[in-house]
Amino acid sequence: MTIRVALVDDQNLIREGIKSLLQISPGIEVVAEADDGDGVIGLIRQHRPQVILLDLRMPRVSGLEVLQQLKEEGIKTPVLVLTTFDDHDLVLDCIRLGAKGYLRKDVSFEALTSAIASLANGDSWLQPAVTYRVEQGKPELDFNDGLPSEPLSSVERQVLRLVAAGYSNHEIADALCKSVGTIRNQVSSVLAKLNVRDRTRAVLKALDQGLI
Repeated sequence: MTIRVALVDDQNLIREGIKSLLQISPGIEVVAEADDGDGVIGLIRQHRPQVILLDLRMPRVSGLEVLQQLKEEGIKTPVLVLTTFDDHDLVLDCIRLGAKGYLRKDVSFEALTSAIASLANGDSWLQPAVTYRVEQGKPELDFNDGLPSEPLSSVERQVLRLVAAGYSNHEIADALCKSVGTIRNQVSSVLAKLNVRDRTRAVLKALDQGLI
């Protein structure tokens, strides 16, 4: 199945370069592009992409403003932030506004396509180096749901570490020699124990509380 992607970046050379690379990747099609955040909502409604690649620093409407608009409009299309900036405040702002992935623009093409596939599959993707910066920065995460309802088992911690590294359920299953169904159940158990609604918040909460 082809993954439909919308690409939003104000730098023409970068946008065209990413588009050209993605177009030669089997299973990915760039169906829409924009050079600013203005009008992205209409673009998404018209072309219905499965994943949005979004730059943050744009001249008129920034990537953060686009994320806010998507949240207000109830648009659930997963957003992969692709930027030159990786400070923890930006990462957390993006995640709080609903972004499902965050990558630097110097990422490898393989990592980019893997992240796109992961988001299209309903998973999240945080570049490990970015996750490390978030941990080192010790930001205030403002989790109001407290400590885990039950301690995580050693297997669940192992699964959570792989989630933090950006692995999909299929990749975790391969790495641990388990079925995808088993991994899916373990990820669901981790989310329930941590009292969070998605994988990204699970990773950030685990980092905040020293669980991984």
